[in-house]
Amino acid sequence: MRIGIIICDRYRTCGGGKCLRSMRERAGAFHRYPADEPLELMGYSTCDGCPGGNIEYVPEEMIKNGAQAIHLATGMVVGYPPCPHLSYFKTFIEERYGVPVVVGTHPIPEKYRRVHQGLDSLPVLEAASSLMATAEIRRAYD
Repeated sequence: MRIGIIICDRYRTCGGGKCLRSMRERAGAFHRYPADEPLELMGYSTCDGCPGGNIEYVPEEMIKNGAQAIHLATGMVVGYPPCPHLSYFKTFIEERYGVPVVVGTHPIPEKYRRVHQGLDSLPVLEAASSLMATAEIRRAYD
């Protein structure tokens, strides 16, 4: 499987360590891919900041490079606040480019789950159930 990852521009300097680790370990949203099949990263970019200018163009480049699915990084789910355009980005990319969009990459770190637990953003986290994992895994991604 070949994928692209789009991260929130607030984290544009992120080295992608948690995303790449979870990709390798098939943790979080990467759990959906069989461990015995190759998983290749075809592109890694930011959304370009609100309201997401790169969402219109960067998936096309990733797809030209072979991406079969696009992941919207976990940082868009657990950011402060969570991305207000997340569902629109997913719908737009799927309709415009005809590839599946997966919300999330690495498991939600425990420290973020604790913070969001008492906030209005908890439903966003719960909707991304593949990112919740076990407490042990969440702590491993702190």
